[in-house]
Amino acid sequence: MEQEEKPSKETLKQWSNDPNNWIWGMFYYNPKDKRIFPPKKNPWMGWTVNFANPKSIIVFIIIFLLLIFSLPIIFGH
Repeated sequence: MEQEEKPSKETLKQWSNDPNNWIWGMFYYNPKDKRIFPPKKNPWMGWTVNFANPKSIIVFIIIFLLLIFSLPIIFGH
């Protein structure tokens, strides 16, 4: 299996700044980007999910379900 070359920091920055990679300006969707959690448009705000990466979606769903199922335990209902 051929290993893909990692994109440069400049390429990653271009992808993040490209409005075509953001659906409604909020949801990051870039099939070229293999990162599971790329930084948001403003990196100081944290990370987002790359909805073009199936692994990202699976991790997002798992985290979401863990959160939902832990709420009754936390609040005792």
